[in-house]
Amino acid sequence: MHDAAFLSALLDSLKDPFLFADTHHVIRYMNRAAVSHYDGGTALLGTSVLGCHDEESRRLIHEVFAAMEKGEEERIITDNEKWRIYMRAVRDAKGRLLGYYERYEPPRGS
Repeated sequence: MHDAAFLSALLDSLKDPFLFADTHHVIRYMNRAAVSHYDGGTALLGTSVLGCHDEESRRLIHEVFAAMEKGEEERIITDNEKWRIYMRAVRDAKGRLLGYYERYEPPRGS
């Protein structure tokens, strides 16, 4: 089993932002790229991811989260000229939902 420092180093090696929120939408982890990407940086840790979004985005997060509670694993939430952003479920070994993360990738064709 790897320790937390190893797992942080692994996630910090990603060039794109990685932000994990628990089942109460509280931000529990941000890699270095996420700290740089999001206004507020590490001050966002321990706060609600919902506070960082407008009403329409909050509605979408709740919708996708409800689908994840029913078994959905991933859904695209943004697809524009800058990013494709996905919400991805994180589950324990028994399949229980622990939270989710935002996964970034470049737009198609770039």
